[in-house]
Amino acid sequence: MRKKQIVVSVIVIAVMGYLYSLPVKGLVKPPEAAGTNEAASAEKPAANITQATVSTSAKKLIDPSIAQKIDGLESKLGGSNEAEKADLQRTLATEWDNVGQPAPAAFYYLALAKQNNTMADWLNAGNRFNEAYKVTQDASEQSAFTANAVEAFENAAKLQPDNLEAKTGLGTAYVNGGATPMQGIALLLEVVKKDPNNWNANLNLGLFSMKSGQFEKAVQRFKTLISQKEAVEPYFYLAESYKQLGQKKEAIAAYERCKQLMGDPVAGQRIDEYIKELKK
Repeated sequence: MRKKQIVVSVIVIAVMGYLYSLPVKGLVKPPEAAGTNEAASAEKPAANITQATVSTSAKKLIDPSIAQKIDGLESKLGGSNEAEKADLQRTLATEWDNVGQPAPAAFYYLALAKQNNTMADWLNAGNRFNEAYKVTQDASEQSAFTANAVEAFENAAKLQPDNLEAKTGLGTAYVNGGATPMQGIALLLEVVKKDPNNWNANLNLGLFSMKSGQFEKAVQRFKTLISQKEAVEPYFYLAESYKQLGQKKEAIAAYERCKQLMGDPVAGQRIDEYIKELKK
């Protein structure tokens, strides 16, 4: 139950923050930008965003006893041989996963992937960096996380060019990075063409439709997800899309279901405020 609550809390943070970040650069291009040929990958990560910096920040958000345990594991890294170091890194990645902190977990998976060049570690790293992007509003962190996500998924794609998870993650990272959003959208559309019910591809296409003001398209993406499984994120974004379309009744119904699924009193109060505004 504790782990489930942590996961729900992370989702709540994501839905409250990710939507209201700045519009994705390039999804709505100004006329003078049309036809320009941008670089294919995100900018290099900021030098000051490292495993150490994200771990320090994350430890302030978790139980002190768990933070102390992680401190102990980290202290062993310096004096370990390569095999021991890899084991410790994997243990640390798992510990951070268990407390819903994707950023430090991502860096450990990235280190493992660079050592072992395995598909699972590249995917784990890329997915965690994309998750970390969603729950931070710090521009330097976002830049670092998207650049590292691109690196991870590009390496995963080299190992398995047709892997849909790698294409989905890479497409998402391309759009988040802002350098080549349309290339990212193309990758996501390729995924849903092959797998129409792909959860992550549809979720991100829905989000990017919202950010570019295409709320009708967003509604269809989120309804596709809800038809598969009722979950907090698609219901919240569906409600927001209906609200932007002026469909108040539908928005209220989606907010109400989102609130039920959250089971979080604080987030529930925020949802109540949105509903109250719509009922005016």
